[in-house]
Order: sequence, then C-alpha cells, then structure tokens
Amino acid sequence: MMLNKLLIVGVALALAGSAQAKGNAAAGKAKAGTCVGCHGPKGNSANPAWPKLAGQGEAYIAKQLADFKSGARKDPVMGSQATGLSKQDMADLGAYFEQQTISPGSAKKAKVTLGQNIYRGGNKDKGVPACMGCHGPSGAGNPPAKYPSLGGQHGTYVLKTMKDFRSGTRANDDGKIMRDIALRMTDAELDAVASYISGLH
Repeated sequence: MMLNKLLIVGVALALAGSAQAKGNAAAGKAKAGTCVGCHGPKGNSANPAWPKLAGQGEAYIAKQLADFKSGARKDPVMGSQATGLSKQDMADLGAYFEQQTISPGSAKKAKVTLGQNIYRGGNKDKGVPACMGCHGPSGAGNPPAKYPSLGGQHGTYVLKTMKDFRSGTRANDDGKIMRDIALRMTDAELDAVASYISGLH
C-alpha cells in the first residue's frame, strides 16, 4: 500500500513539475548572497544544523522556498528570507545551487549496518519502504518528482527533519509520505539512517 502511494504521488509530481518556471543559474548566483551566511559558499553549510544546498534539485529548492513563503513549511528565519522572493527568484536560486557540488559527509561506523539495511531494504514488518526507492541508491534524489538529494547531507539536519516529520512540526510533504514513514521508525532507526545518508555519495 505504501509503495503504491509513493508511485502515485511520484508520477503526479513529475507531471506537475513541467509547469514550473525555469531557473537561470547565473541570475541565481547573483541572488544567493544572503544565503551564504547560513548555507555557506556554494551551498555547503559549516553548521550541521543547517542543510547543504549544493547539488540539490532546482525544483525541490523552489518548492521549499515557496512553502516557506506561504507558511506551508514553518521556520522564522527562512519565512522572512522567502517573503520577498518571486517564483522566478526561487527557480533561479534552485538552478544555481543545483549546479554546485556538495561536500562529502561521513557515516558513523557503528550505525552503518542498521542505516544501510533500512535505506536500501526498508523494514517490511513495519511497512517502511526502502529510502532509495525515492532518493536513489547513492542519495541523488528524483528531481522531476521533487524528491530531494540526500547523499552527503548533514546527519544532524537529516535527523531533525525526520523527527519534525514524525511529530508533525514539518508537514509540507506531499501525500504525507515522509510523515507516515517517520511515524513507523524508532529514534535509533532514524539516527542510523541519518548517519548513513551523510556518508552516501
């Protein structure tokens, strides 16, 4: 049932993505000055609590910025940053960061086995699908469906995001996909997957 839901939402998002504004990376670079303070030069943040944007899909970044602006995704800092952005600005920023290269992360050795098992095989008993079904074997994501690139992302940020989905603090996932998955996972499982994702490349 969960797999069918993922497929239906993925196809719908891929079709919807074609109607989005096309970003200009050069224009995005000129607009990215205010992003550097938190997300770092070329989108590689130094603070593990803030996401790396480098290599992230254009459509995904544009969607997140639109959600911050509308309030569908809540964060006081990002909400204020997104307020003055147009759809074209969001697409331009997405195009710029998509062209950057993410800095590699690393997984904690003790968490690799559990994290890898869930990321690559899911947990059938709990109805948790394999993460790579949407995010790819190397964590490259699925840009047309707006499924984010995860490989190399800060484990601290990924873990917080998963816990926010589980608690409902973050609720801008289409079809409640991530909320449903996170609800079926323990803290230890979330932590292991987050660590494993950080080491993917």
